Amino acid sequence: MERLNVAPAPRKSWYGPVTIDMLLRVLNITILHPFVAWIIPLCLRAEHHAFDTKPMQVTMAWAAFVTFLYAFDVISHKVAYGMHREVDLGEEVIIITGGASGLGLLIAEVYGMRGATVAVLDIAENLENPEARGVTYYKCDVGDKQQVQKVAAEIERDLGVPTVLINNAAVVTGKRLLDMSLEEAERSLTTNLLAHFYTLRTFLPGMTRSDVGGTVVTISSVIGHMGAARLSDYAAAKAGVTALHKSLEAELKYEYPEIKTILVTPGQLSTPLFAGVQTPSNFFAPVVEPIDVAKEIIKNIDMGQSGHVGMPLYSRWADWYNIMPVGVQAILRRFSGIDGGMSSFIGRQRAAAEEKSAIESL
Repeated sequence: MERLNVAPAPRKSWYGPVTIDMLLRVLNITILHPFVAWIIPLCLRAEHHAFDTKPMQVTMAWAAFVTFLYAFDVISHKVAYGMHREVDLGEEVIIITGGASGLGLLIAEVYGMRGATVAVLDIAENLENPEARGVTYYKCDVGDKQQVQKVAAEIERDLGVPTVLINNAAVVTGKRLLDMSLEEAERSLTTNLLAHFYTLRTFLPGMTRSDVGGTVVTISSVIGHMGAARLSDYAAAKAGVTALHKSLEAELKYEYPEIKTILVTPGQLSTPLFAGVQTPSNFFAPVVEPIDVAKEIIKNIDMGQSGHVGMPLYSRWADWYNIMPVGVQAILRRFSGIDGGMSSFIGRQRAAAEEKSAIESL
C-alpha cells in the first residue's frame, strides 16, 4: 500500500490563544465585575478589618467605582436605545440573508433548534447543512429586488409576517481598484449595500404593522470605518451600510420604538468569505470565530434590545481612529498591517477548489 506523504500541521505556540480580548473577558468577570469587586472588602471585613483601614478604603472605593461604571453603562444603553421588546421565539419569523453557510447558517441553526421559524435567503443551491432543523431555504439573489419581492410573498404565505431581519449577505472581490471591472464593482455594491435597501423596503413595513414589533440586524464591518487596500468596493459598501443603519435607527426610534436595531461591526471572521487572509497581529487583532459573533447577536435579539456588537476589541474603538492626527493614523496603519492583509487572499471559490483538489489527491 502506498504511503501518503502528508506534511504535519505547523505547531501553534502556547501563547497563540492569548489575545487582548481574552484578557479583557477575564477582567470583566473578575476585578471589573461589581459582584467580585465587593467580595474583596467583604472578605477583609470578615477578617475584622476596620472601615478606616487603608485596605478597606481602597477596595471599597474600587468596588464603588466599578459599580458606578456598570450602572452608568446600563443607564446609557437605556437612554440610547429605549426599553426592550418582548420576544417569544414561538411567534418570531426570522429572515437571514446569506445564511446558507458561515455566520448566517450558525444563527439559523440555533434559532431553528429553539423553535423559531427561520427563512434563509441565499444564491447557493442549498444550505451547507441541508439537514438544519426548523430552517426553510429560499434560493434568492438579494441583489435583485424583483426576486426579493417574490420570495417575500412566498415567506409571508408559508411562514407568516417576518419579525426579525438579519442582513448578512456579502461578497468580497479582493482586487485593486484598477484591476477590478465595473461589473465586479457593481455586483459588490449591489450585494453588500443595495440589497439592504431592497430587504428593508420589503420586510420592514410588516414589522411596523405587527403588534410584537421587530428587530433589524445589520452585519457591517470595521473595514467600513477604516478602509483597506484591495477592499475599496467592500469598504465603500460597508461604510454605506453603517450609515444606513444609523439613519434607520434615528427614523425608527420615536415613530416605531418597538422595532429594535442591532449593528454588527466585526473584524476579520474565520469564514470562507476572507479565505487566505492572515491577521497581522493575533494579540491585538485576532481572527473572530463566527460562533462568538453569533452568540452576541442571538443574545441581543433574545433580550429584545437594540445595540452594537463589535468584535474584537479594536472594532469598538474604530470611530476614534478617524479623529486622530493623520500622522498617527499612518503609523497605526503601518503598525497594524491592515493594508497588506489581503495580499494572501484567495477567496471562497478558490479555497473550495483547493480543498476539493486536496481531497481528491488523497
